[in-house]
Amino acid sequence: MPSGGDLLVKCLLKERVKYVFGVPGAQLIPILDAIKRFGEKEGLRFVNCRHEQAAASMADAYARVSGEIGVCMGTVGPGGADLVPGVYPAFADGIPILVLTAQNQTWKCYPERGSMQSLDQHNLLKPITKFSAVVYHWQRIPELLQRAIRVALSGRPGPVHLDLPSDILFNDAEEEYAGIYPPERYRPMKNPVGDLELVKKAAKMLYEAERPLIHAGGGVLRAKAWKELRDLAEYLGAVVTTSMSARGAIPEDHPLSLIPTSPAAVAAQNDADVVLIVGSKLGDLDFWGRPPAWGDPDVQKTIQIDIEPEMIALNRPVDLAILGDAKETLGLLLQEVRKLGDRKPPNEKLREYRKIQDDWLSDFLRQAESNEKPIHPLRVIKEVRDFYPRNAIACIDGGNTAVWAYYLNRIYEPNTFLWAADSGHLGTGLPYAIGAKLANPERPVYLITGDGAFGLTIQELETASRENVKITAIVMNDGAWGMIKGAQMAICGGRYIGVDFADVRYDRVAEAMGWVGIRVEEPEDIAYSLDKAESTEKPALLDVKISQEINLNPPELLTLGIVWLEGCNLQKYAGDRT
Repeated sequence: MPSGGDLLVKCLLKERVKYVFGVPGAQLIPILDAIKRFGEKEGLRFVNCRHEQAAASMADAYARVSGEIGVCMGTVGPGGADLVPGVYPAFADGIPILVLTAQNQTWKCYPERGSMQSLDQHNLLKPITKFSAVVYHWQRIPELLQRAIRVALSGRPGPVHLDLPSDILFNDAEEEYAGIYPPERYRPMKNPVGDLELVKKAAKMLYEAERPLIHAGGGVLRAKAWKELRDLAEYLGAVVTTSMSARGAIPEDHPLSLIPTSPAAVAAQNDADVVLIVGSKLGDLDFWGRPPAWGDPDVQKTIQIDIEPEMIALNRPVDLAILGDAKETLGLLLQEVRKLGDRKPPNEKLREYRKIQDDWLSDFLRQAESNEKPIHPLRVIKEVRDFYPRNAIACIDGGNTAVWAYYLNRIYEPNTFLWAADSGHLGTGLPYAIGAKLANPERPVYLITGDGAFGLTIQELETASRENVKITAIVMNDGAWGMIKGAQMAICGGRYIGVDFADVRYDRVAEAMGWVGIRVEEPEDIAYSLDKAESTEKPALLDVKISQEINLNPPELLTLGIVWLEGCNLQKYAGDRT
């Protein structure tokens, strides 16, 4: 008879899961053994990670790039606790992952009896998952796994969690009573479309607008609605902006596209007479949908399409709310717009916005030509982006590193930009790159990361080497927590505490873990080093010594500080402590 672990793996195979990312544990042996005995024959592999945080982040990246659910697991207690920092970014960004934790036996958990490694994983993971359940009987494994996946993929996607007591996994199960069904028998395979009458009203509002604007959020990527977005924008001649998490939903060099949160995007968002918001809650990096970054909500008409009712008017009142899947609803909206007349010319103010954007970018491009040493951060970003093709997958990790990358690391295709946008969680970059490459092995994958962020999951260098994952990591090495040191410089007058590192040779660490390691100290060596990195079959790391002085103060750092610390009297704080 099969074990509970066998039953679970058969359920995963029905979902065509290809990878389970995790760290092995004694309680997980039935799952691992089932993968080895019959799962591998059907294309399911276990990827052994060095930390559960990285396992969850790899599952997250796999889901972002593949469009399928990612799966990760950890054993009871420490394993479950270590999954949390990887699950949280997926929850914040609405990424569907299935989180599996082993638990102590049913007779000594919930409530626990003082057992070693005992942990209430159900309630630990509940706040950062859409669904969490304890499986108390083998017969409920398929039912609850199917329910979890249904929840993960319905509405706004997100992580789900099953806590699996070890006796349920080890003990025999009667498969014929378990009800293992293919996906189409337990969950909808097509998402709902918005109400037709509301869509017709939206079409009329947009078609009659003089300055229409479409703002796309991460929901556009989750719904694979990028073609519908682009076709609608081109028919309306509408300016398109995106949230940071939706970068790539439209090419950032498309004639109608403006770089997210840039001065040009803000100007267009403020000027628009009708705004269509799709799959976005308008978070802090969207300036909450408030003036002056946006128009007065009593004057500027706002239409919002979202599959999750709670996201509607979360941060900005709307004039028309449409509940529905982004892809299905945008497709219907385009049909209705076409009925109203011919294709419209581009927004008449687009040339003005383009000039604002070009002027804004020109200074960054000028700085990127710098030959100074240590190397200017923008020199690194531009060289990296120029080196890789348009379809390369970019993974970004770090504080100020993410700010510098934002200026010149343009994104051109959907699901080619991986960053923990809503959580800002550090340490995601290397696991994201590994998960992304496994999801799409044909595309080049590069990671741009700060040295501080990189150190949080540096052990996964060995995972990439062992799994033969060909990626390139560019470590922006300034020897500090750059963003926090910059903030201490601005707020505390340079009273630094807890922000400096020793000079770590990341290239040598990489070499010790089976990578090609290259230290870069000369600006003119960046392109050559990238070429060397990509010419080898091994994963490669560039340890780039950048200017700490310049890195402390990216141009938009003050704006970010104002957004993140809104309501904190920073000026008075600094003045009182001078």
